[in-house]
Amino acid sequence: MKRILFTAAAIFSILYGSAQAPADSSGFKSRKLKLEEINLVSSYYKQDGNNAAVTGGIGSQKLADIANVFDVKLTRYDKKLRKNNFGIELGVDHYTSASSDKVDLSANSSASHAETRFYPTFSWSRVNEQKGTTIGGALSSSSEYDYQSFGGNLSFAKKSNNKNGEFTAKFQTYLDRLKIILPVELRTYGNATQRNYPTSARNTYAASFSYSQIINERLQVMLLADAVQQNGYLSLPFHRVYFSDGSVHQENLPSSRIKIPLGLRASYFAGDRFIVKTYYRFYTDNWGIIAHTLDLEVPVKVTSFFSISPFYRFYSQTASNYFAAYKLHTAKTLYHTSNYDQSAFYSNFFGAGFRFAPPKGLFGNPRFSNLEIRYGHYVKNINFNANIISMNLTFK
Repeated sequence: MKRILFTAAAIFSILYGSAQAPADSSGFKSRKLKLEEINLVSSYYKQDGNNAAVTGGIGSQKLADIANVFDVKLTRYDKKLRKNNFGIELGVDHYTSASSDKVDLSANSSASHAETRFYPTFSWSRVNEQKGTTIGGALSSSSEYDYQSFGGNLSFAKKSNNKNGEFTAKFQTYLDRLKIILPVELRTYGNATQRNYPTSARNTYAASFSYSQIINERLQVMLLADAVQQNGYLSLPFHRVYFSDGSVHQENLPSSRIKIPLGLRASYFAGDRFIVKTYYRFYTDNWGIIAHTLDLEVPVKVTSFFSISPFYRFYSQTASNYFAAYKLHTAKTLYHTSNYDQSAFYSNFFGAGFRFAPPKGLFGNPRFSNLEIRYGHYVKNINFNANIISMNLTFK
């Protein structure tokens, strides 16, 4: 953590000097590349439970994760006075997991006990303010011990003639490669090392559509719809499944999946100090899961530079057609999993966010515009709980 913070401070000092171009009172939009903001986001997540998929739906789910994301946003106007936005995001996670350590039941500490994931993203968008259109795209990558992913997206947005409505479409793809690391007792490929494990592909294609509308000066709504197609190796190879006869097997799920989420957001400005944000999502897929999400957040402006945002989310889902608990599957089932993410459950997630934005900046420096701290507690009705705390520091 110290190394990341020191690196961020060094970059801030370099960019601080490059961002000191004098203001132009003539209204001319400079075509030089300009720093808009830098965000440093750090979070700590910890969970516990007793339904680990690695050990067939039983056993410890203890996990701890530290994540850091460094996000730089730049802008530049071109010859046609279109605003071009550039984003560079670098992320790194490091986690330790008790359940992943059980891929090899006889080892005191396996290679999968702790992993580090790197995920850079590069994005670009162009805003034509006269036409009310925005086009954009992004490329991303994610790499860890047993997983490599490459992603890309293209997006388009168009405002209505009166600027009160906006339609957005985004098309995304993720091309993944998994190492087939089986539970140790099921391996047939001998003493494979990290470099020569067999691999398999998993591809995801998604189309997202939304329409936002300002109803009046207090109310704004948004409709959302997505269609997601996945194909390839959709199981996790190191998830065990214990059959009713006591035999152990590898998780086996269909090689294709279709997901359809539909959502509605609404924000109501209840005076100068309160905003009521609501969200509902309906989800269904061809594996048999139907889910509902209800979300409520109420940001409260306590002072001109300090606000509190309590939030609550309720989620419920039915079980997948392929789920059964420990030792409840039989040899008659072609597809089988004991991963409780595929089970029927409901959950509650609640907490609050705190935002500080002093008029003279944080620490007396106007470049450090705001600090957000957010805490949440998550609990399922199937003996699972988690806590997460995050911090976002913004530099402009």
